Amino acid sequence: MAAATTRKRAAPEGAFFPEKAGKKRVRFQFGSIYNYEKLEVLGSGSYGTVVKARDLRTGETVAVKWIRCGGDGVTDLRAVHREASCLAACGGHPSVVQIRDVAADEATGDVFIVMEFVGPSLHRLVTRTRPSGFSEARGCMRQLLRGAERMHGAGVVHRDIKPDNILVGEGGALKICDLGMAAPVNPAGVPYDEDRVCTLWYRAPELVMGARAYGPAVDVWSLGCVMAELLAGAPLFEGAEDEEDMFARVMELRIEMAAAECRAFEGLPNLSEAGRELLCGLLSFEPDQRLTAKEALDHRWFEEDDEPVSSVLLSPKQPTGFINFF
Repeated sequence: MAAATTRKRAAPEGAFFPEKAGKKRVRFQFGSIYNYEKLEVLGSGSYGTVVKARDLRTGETVAVKWIRCGGDGVTDLRAVHREASCLAACGGHPSVVQIRDVAADEATGDVFIVMEFVGPSLHRLVTRTRPSGFSEARGCMRQLLRGAERMHGAGVVHRDIKPDNILVGEGGALKICDLGMAAPVNPAGVPYDEDRVCTLWYRAPELVMGARAYGPAVDVWSLGCVMAELLAGAPLFEGAEDEEDMFARVMELRIEMAAAECRAFEGLPNLSEAGRELLCGLLSFEPDQRLTAKEALDHRWFEEDDEPVSSVLLSPKQPTGFINFF
């Protein structure tokens, strides 16, 4: 998949990835990228390029995240290891994209994360036709919260959940993807190295205020933003230009939710009291008062039946091509 250079660099022989944070560790061997036939480039970003490819051994269509080595010929294997380990920790869950392989190019030193090929991003579909009723949005949120519950139970925090990082597959199955910012959950009070994580419009208040010691509650806030977007058809904090602006909007929402008659989400007049209650729980300003993914799934809003997600998101008029992971 990559052109050879005149100078060969040894491909990584193998790497250790934790199955769950702090628990059993599993050894993954780097395979050869030449086991895959490149079909087309799907997108690129600061963390690499995503291509559609075919596994020459099985015929399966896959998505390959291509991480190029730096100018000095060194790939940041720690970042690759972290992403692959977080994917492996969530292995088998239907609401998280599945890792297939970790491969390398012996000639260039580039490393590749091979994943299942799913479908378009939720963002791409919602911008064309948002769920037509609350039951469809509920079906989406049930899947996403189950995926988050699995990640958090496996000791992983995603740190960048948004519609762009949610894929819609066959039958309307939703899968959380792009774990490039994901990391093992730190013990309480232990800060992360990164100064900033999560896309601004989906960034939890504690992150907006610069906190570096946080937990899975940041993902729950992001999912609250996704739920509001599914219901309204537009991002909850659309137009926020910087962290100061974002913080002002979050404080305004906090005041509206604290009002005696809860003025928040007035733009969704048909949303039930239970739905408003759940949104407020997901978007609680204080992280220790925010619902966990498991608590959210037990909420009474999910007691009603749902219409099939596929009837809304995957109509014949909708594109079915894969969108990048960035």
